Amino acid sequence: MAQQTRLETVIPYYERWLARFPSIQALATAPQQEVLALWEGLGYYSRARNLHAAAQQVVAEHGGQLPTAPAALRRLPGIGRYTAGAIASLAFGLDEPVVDGNVKRVLSRVFDVNLPVDSAAGEQRIWELAAEHLPPGRAADYNQALMDLGARVCLPRNPACGECPLQSQCRACALRNQTERPVTKPKPVIPHVLVVAAVIRRNGRVLLAQRPAGGLLGGLWEFPGGKVEDGESLPTALQREIQEELAVAIAVGGELGVYQHAYSHYRVTLHAFDCTLVKGTPRPLVAQALRWARPAELSDYPMGKLDRAIATALQKK
Repeated sequence: MAQQTRLETVIPYYERWLARFPSIQALATAPQQEVLALWEGLGYYSRARNLHAAAQQVVAEHGGQLPTAPAALRRLPGIGRYTAGAIASLAFGLDEPVVDGNVKRVLSRVFDVNLPVDSAAGEQRIWELAAEHLPPGRAADYNQALMDLGARVCLPRNPACGECPLQSQCRACALRNQTERPVTKPKPVIPHVLVVAAVIRRNGRVLLAQRPAGGLLGGLWEFPGGKVEDGESLPTALQREIQEELAVAIAVGGELGVYQHAYSHYRVTLHAFDCTLVKGTPRPLVAQALRWARPAELSDYPMGKLDRAIATALQKK
């Protein structure tokens, strides 16, 4: 949960999660929709789906006991080199290094690494340094110390070098190029995507579509719609998307709201419209499933932030 999310945000989610899933077995047997519902608001929902799938694999292949070996950990869904090293060292006391953003910053400054840390060569160099200096038998203390040093002292901007216990050993500090480390590759321009969503009403209910399992926000529910293509008006784009996704024709009414959200690699502006069916019966050509839900029931369906904002506005009305 703490990957890509601040700890103060994580703590209440973590407490609710453990209360509902006190064991690997409890998580493995839970419905995915309940797992996603408890995760809603943390974002990066593949983390929740991977945790669920990993719990099921641990039960099926390891008798419900989390394996200790890093190689076995890395065969579980969602566990890469960093997570495997963290579990192996912090939970099981194995001599395994850990490299996160804080560790990259500390080691790139202490050893004045001039390779981009987000390149294959740069990342490999940082992992080598982390492993070379790991004190046998004290990996847990070492890994946590490096992470804490990066989080509290060796800051991205204005590092507190005067408070750093490694100041005398830090090559970047000696060269006075701390702010130039770590080196990173130029970041691409973050694209902006314009999307539309339809609030299709029928007999006091609105239509929800469940997103495909494997993609972005997989398994969550949304108000159907999609991306606006170049040259399209918002209503025309929405009518086209609904025809492609549900095989029905709609009349686009008034705009219900404009919502914005930033994902890791792009920004979204969503325009939601009140809509009515004109022809056809909705079929899930793209979605996993469709549901007609009363506004009061929308809280029962796990959603991403944009669709939750629409749902909340509908419930207030």
